[in-house]
Amino acid sequence: MHRPRSVRVSAWPRLTRRGGMLVIVGFVLLVVSLWFDLRDILVLAFVGIAMPLAAAVFVTARAPRLAVTRAFAPAVVPAGAWTRVSVVVKNRGRRTFDGAHWRDMVPSGLTGPPEAILPAVGPYEGVLPSGDDTVRLEYRLRMPRRGVAAIGPLRIAIADPFGLARIDRDIGSAHEVIVTPRVTPLDAALGSAASIDGVVHGLQRRTHPNSDELIAREYRYGDPLRRVNWPATARRGELMVREEEQRGDPEARILLDTTLSGRPHSSALRREHDDGPNFGFELAIELAASIGMHLLDRGFRVRCTQVADPDRGVIPGAAFGGAYRMPGGERMLLEDLARVEEPGRTATPVDAETTVAEARVRAREARAPGFAALVDPGEQDVRNLVALRPSLEPAVAFAVESVSQRAVDLLEQADWRVVRVRRPADIGEAWASIAASRPSAEAARTPGRSAPIVAGEAMTDAP
Repeated sequence: MHRPRSVRVSAWPRLTRRGGMLVIVGFVLLVVSLWFDLRDILVLAFVGIAMPLAAAVFVTARAPRLAVTRAFAPAVVPAGAWTRVSVVVKNRGRRTFDGAHWRDMVPSGLTGPPEAILPAVGPYEGVLPSGDDTVRLEYRLRMPRRGVAAIGPLRIAIADPFGLARIDRDIGSAHEVIVTPRVTPLDAALGSAASIDGVVHGLQRRTHPNSDELIAREYRYGDPLRRVNWPATARRGELMVREEEQRGDPEARILLDTTLSGRPHSSALRREHDDGPNFGFELAIELAASIGMHLLDRGFRVRCTQVADPDRGVIPGAAFGGAYRMPGGERMLLEDLARVEEPGRTATPVDAETTVAEARVRAREARAPGFAALVDPGEQDVRNLVALRPSLEPAVAFAVESVSQRAVDLLEQADWRVVRVRRPADIGEAWASIAASRPSAEAARTPGRSAPIVAGEAMTDAP
């Protein structure tokens, strides 16, 4: 909820059709009166010219004192859904404000409300408010695409009583509404406790940070005797106690291609004069959102990071470095994915040697399921994924059509399972093809490369 009070002139005062016609008639009468020396008509000519000019001065001097409150229901909207916008206009002036039109400004690509008459707003009531100084405006707005849309400011069109001139004034500032990516429901049989490939990855949290053993450690002063591990004590020849273990949530990794650095001048990137969304990039966002929501619903702790920098969240300042868990993790994940901006022609450079070295260090950690959503990865991005492969099991890469065949070959040689996805309708089949193609993929696995799985084909060939 935002409450700006600033009033700005969005355009110079302009004459209406009526005012323009009156000026033209005035000039015609002026020419006729001077040509035929008709002084009586000369007075009418000056009146016709002066009235629109006086009306323009009147609307310029008439500056309203208004306060605007804007709210959305809901404030976070899925792509393709509707939200109800409530605009409350409050008069801060001592005079009644009427005779104006209103229109809420929306970004290009959205269909905002048409211009309508603003109901009369009474003078400001500071002592005994009755509500006459407040007007509530409502309209519905459809949000077709993912992102953060700035709705507002409220544009007020003020005209003079004769309708000869008008001026547009912007009241307040824009308010952001978050449009989350679409989420495709995935097969519930897959992903329960990382059932893909039969892998169950649990996070082991130790109660003592200095312990080097999971089962037993040396006795320390103050440890209760009931925790003494007698078999370990007999083997080590010194008093040993049991180390308590605590099983946490299973963890999964989602890696999103946010730089599109494979072919900087290819069609995978949006052109500078093209304001439309990148189809492949939006498809990768929907893939990450669908997989992340599916894993969160099944108790996973999900880390959503960038392929170019696996330690960095999908957006700068992402909560907990891109780590999400229930409850509340689904909302934070979708909001962060909604704020991911499509990269331009020049991506932010990343230290390649440092990224690969950090990935190799993480490879020595316990394995977790990993899923990559690729749009157009560069060679450095592919090396990062190859370095992360030992720490991921299973490792599945969902590749849109713009991913080069060379990148697919390198990932398959590193034992990544690559699944091609052509459109949002194939997301469910692509997810199901992971399990459907597993027996045949393992039987056909050779030291060389294998053909990538294509969503829809694996499901058809599977028995």
